[in-house]
Amino acid sequence: MDDRAAQRSGYPLTIPDALLNSDAMRQSCAARNFQEIFRLVNRRTGSSHAVMAAAIGKMTSSRVSDIIRGVRGIRGSEVIERVADGFGIPGGMLGLAVRPWESSGNQTQSSGEIAVDSQGKAQQREAPSVDRRAFVSTTAAALSVAATQMNRGQRVIQALEVMGNDSTSVFPEILGELIDHYTLTICSMPPADVYDELLTVRTYASRFLDAAMPDGRRREITLSIGWLSCLLGIAACDMGVHAASHIWCSDAERRSQEVGHPELSGWAVLTKSLIAFYQGRPHHSVALASQGQAVTAAGTLVHAKLATQEMRAAAMAGDADRTETARRYASKEMAGLPSDAKVTGAFSISLGEDPPYTATSLMLLGRHEDAVSATNRVIQTLYSPEARQRGEHPSSYARALLILGLAQAGAGNLDEAVSAGHAALAGSRPAWPTVTLAGKLNRVLERNFTNALQVEEYRTIYLEVTSQLTGHKI
Repeated sequence: MDDRAAQRSGYPLTIPDALLNSDAMRQSCAARNFQEIFRLVNRRTGSSHAVMAAAIGKMTSSRVSDIIRGVRGIRGSEVIERVADGFGIPGGMLGLAVRPWESSGNQTQSSGEIAVDSQGKAQQREAPSVDRRAFVSTTAAALSVAATQMNRGQRVIQALEVMGNDSTSVFPEILGELIDHYTLTICSMPPADVYDELLTVRTYASRFLDAAMPDGRRREITLSIGWLSCLLGIAACDMGVHAASHIWCSDAERRSQEVGHPELSGWAVLTKSLIAFYQGRPHHSVALASQGQAVTAAGTLVHAKLATQEMRAAAMAGDADRTETARRYASKEMAGLPSDAKVTGAFSISLGEDPPYTATSLMLLGRHEDAVSATNRVIQTLYSPEARQRGEHPSSYARALLILGLAQAGAGNLDEAVSAGHAALAGSRPAWPTVTLAGKLNRVLERNFTNALQVEEYRTIYLEVTSQLTGHKI
């Protein structure tokens, strides 16, 4: 019997030393490549998915299968510790503290940072060199990313200065191209990163207003600054920094009034309405959406989007009549939109069989089966593998999945609800509205399916994702 096997007497699964000390396992542990770790344990020990799940605890065989296939990952130190304990992997190999079972008995560890000698005294041992190399590599990569984020905004300013030196008359055109760029990328970039870049550009652009220039050019720059403020409001909203978002949106409204461009004000008010909605203040959200419609022209994209926002806010307030009235009006407005209406980016609208947020409205009104059908139509139309918007709007896709999860939970379908929740949290761009919906799904699952193992698994991943969002705690 392997030393570790004796040391772990009573544990249902202990991988043999030959596998533990293999290059493949050591490298996978150093990189925390849990897909490969699970695959090695499954194939080289012959352990079934059910046996592996039972050894880890608080895990289902279907999740083990998903991890091996790369559909899902491992998040959270508590889950990693259970994997180490379940398989018998010393803590040092996974960057953890020494596990309790490692120091039990008089056996010497085959790996890790602490060994126990024949007298039971702890002796310091050098961790495997591959772990050290992996740590150095990971640290260097993290520092490189941080440096890139700090320098990116400055590089944009350097480019603006060079172009401005060539000819100040082209500055409004360059700003317009930058706004088009950020309008698209703000939906896919990490919110904090895009906020920092936008803030740098917005600060630089405002200096131009102090210079003497023709009225027409001043108007162009003022409008561009307004759009940058509006984008900053959206990024701050996604970060969960609501006060900053309100400040930027209010500035966008002021710029809109200065130059007589009501659509800009409409988008800024929409962001304020969204914040109120996700804060659970539906009546205020309805009032803001109505205010936005009052200042924007019928037949414009933002006017239609505000109508759909009024619909779902009314549904959250439990006002079925107003919800239906807003839905009919939104449908009429969308039918009148031009064929080239924007369907991607921050200032866009999703064109589908139903107005945007119809599924959310149905779910909020308790029509869960109808909401499941409506959400599946949205996902199939807008976010199928062949559609582009899944990658361009990862947060919107995640929220669609969470609405599906809430509808499935309301309909009593636990497995389908949890599956949708996991798929949503697997996204690469956690944003405040997404995390807020994920928290609501967590509460509904805990209320409707108390003590279900699948609910505990979802909660673990949800808490890990929540911790990634800057400026927001639940």
